[in-house]
Amino acid sequence: MTGEPAIGRVRLSTSATVHCLLGCGLGEVAGIVIGVALGLTAVATIVLAVSLGFVFGFVLGLIPLMRAGFSTSWALKQVLVAEGLSIAVMETAEVLVEVYTPGVMSAGLLSPVFWGGMLLALTAGFIAAWPVNYWLVGKGIRHMH
Repeated sequence: MTGEPAIGRVRLSTSATVHCLLGCGLGEVAGIVIGVALGLTAVATIVLAVSLGFVFGFVLGLIPLMRAGFSTSWALKQVLVAEGLSIAVMETAEVLVEVYTPGVMSAGLLSPVFWGGMLLALTAGFIAAWPVNYWLVGKGIRHMH
């Protein structure tokens, strides 16, 4: 055994987590920016950010499946299972970091504290979601088309 399957699983898990981070992160950051810019409460901002994280993550998960010619219903089921767990874990980690890192939720959009907190949250989301994607890849549930 050369170890290639394990390396392939690590690569695929990393790729899937980066893909998840892109959609989830875009939605998360957009939601936080919108919430802070509009002066929403911390809870309303987090609800908006998590909602957009799921929407962006699911949409970015659907695009390659739809382009590959899969039916909408099959693609939606695949994305709900494969992306749903990964996004849920990623969003949870990101929100916990945003809430428990002092000053992030009250910092202005031009503040280094705000953007440092966002970077820290996205990093935590990646670290938390990677093992989930590793497990999903190992079970044959998670794969990239």
